[in-house]
Amino acid sequence: MIRLKATAVVAAVAVLALAGCATTEEPGGETQSAVFGQILAQGTFDVTQAEWGNRALYYQAVYDTLLEGRSDGTVGPYLASDFSYNDDNTELTLTIRDDVTFTDGSDLTAEIVQQNLQRFKDGGGAYAGDLANVETIEATDDSTVVLTLSAPDPALTSYLSREAGLIAAPSTFDAEDADTNPVGSGPYVLDLGATVTGTSYVFTKNEDYWNPDVQHYDTITMNVLSDPTAAVNALKAGEINTLVLADNNNLDQVEGAGWTIQASELNFQGLLLFDRGGELNPAMGDVRVRQAINYALDREGLLEALQLGNGTVTTQVFKATSEAYDPELDSYYEYDPEKAKDLLAEAGYPDGFELSMPSTVVLGAAQFPLIEQQLADVGIDVTFTDTPVENYIADMSAAKYPAAPMQLEANADWQLIQFMISPTAPFNPFHYEDETTAALISEIQTGDVATQVEKAKELNRYIVEQGWFAPYYRVSAGFAHDAETDVTLNPTNMVPSIYDIKPVG
Repeated sequence: MIRLKATAVVAAVAVLALAGCATTEEPGGETQSAVFGQILAQGTFDVTQAEWGNRALYYQAVYDTLLEGRSDGTVGPYLASDFSYNDDNTELTLTIRDDVTFTDGSDLTAEIVQQNLQRFKDGGGAYAGDLANVETIEATDDSTVVLTLSAPDPALTSYLSREAGLIAAPSTFDAEDADTNPVGSGPYVLDLGATVTGTSYVFTKNEDYWNPDVQHYDTITMNVLSDPTAAVNALKAGEINTLVLADNNNLDQVEGAGWTIQASELNFQGLLLFDRGGELNPAMGDVRVRQAINYALDREGLLEALQLGNGTVTTQVFKATSEAYDPELDSYYEYDPEKAKDLLAEAGYPDGFELSMPSTVVLGAAQFPLIEQQLADVGIDVTFTDTPVENYIADMSAAKYPAAPMQLEANADWQLIQFMISPTAPFNPFHYEDETTAALISEIQTGDVATQVEKAKELNRYIVEQGWFAPYYRVSAGFAHDAETDVTLNPTNMVPSIYDIKPVG
């Protein structure tokens, strides 16, 4: 039942050049190449700062993970050929493969795995909390790593199939160019000479890769297409093979170009009301103010205006397939500006208050004036600060704003809790908790399955009632691909695994 994370959706600079994506003939036979359209540039290849979500493909190209997140939703072995827990799920033992070589020629060992995990835990990255429940990490022999936990963590194996499980060569640990020059054991190697950082990333096949069955291309180019119009133009011109659709405004054009769109409601979009303790903005510490923000939002109008109706309005962040989901909570806050004004007056803000939030182009420019107007209608004066894409998540993680618009991956219960709700969650930057959430999270973590389900539902209802977030809707997000490309989606990320994107035939 219980799992997570995600990720967050943000984007990058406009593309300056595009590579062709057709299969090419070379002396000695046919080679396969592909171009993936990306809505985000790669912020860094330093694995201690790794994110997943829209940046997963960059990392998967050059690094392997300890475990594999599969398209059927299960987690299996990868660099760790075997993994198992002890009886009380407080000790995870990993058996490390002995046939893996990094692209600098060094060999993978248990000690290197231990060093990578410790560096991720201590590295201060936005997702270091993945390993918050891990007390010690030991290489007990040449092929065994043991993680000892302070308490069971139902999502740990999932994290080890994602950002926390990325393994880099020791030569990168203190390298000055670790952000831009990755050295891993992955299926591809970044071609530094052909890459334009922030615009286009070129990866060539790792000829010595230990698992050639997942190397479906000789060359992969990842072009940054943060502007939806530029992305669709590149798609129609045949310059890319795959694309995450940033919004639903161009579905007819994508389908008209003969592309397939695989859609699912894996993400929600809305406001993250971070400052629940009123540290930056005292008004946000009053539950009535957070409830007023929720009542001020015309969710049906936002869905139609921003997504052409493609999605489902909601006031909860847990997804519809999770154990915590409650259909009644999709409409807990009906659009009611007068009630919002009354709540603000009860909280001591009859004339409203000022609220600062960041904005970024990838979330859709049309969103910000609509939110600004709807909150202004009840007396909340919003100031949006245009934020460079590459700084958006970092600014939120640094607790620079009391609230922020965001689109986030909504995964299974425990992972979502560790992603957005627990005091160590990356999207709880003020580390806020109260007695109720602390008790419920503890019971979810340590209880049996029935207890986990019951308490997850209680936690969901509580944070909705307390206005921890102000979701608008679950987005019907699409991953599009051309007729030459076969794609199997991942059930927890709109971006499929690089292993599940392959040529047709």
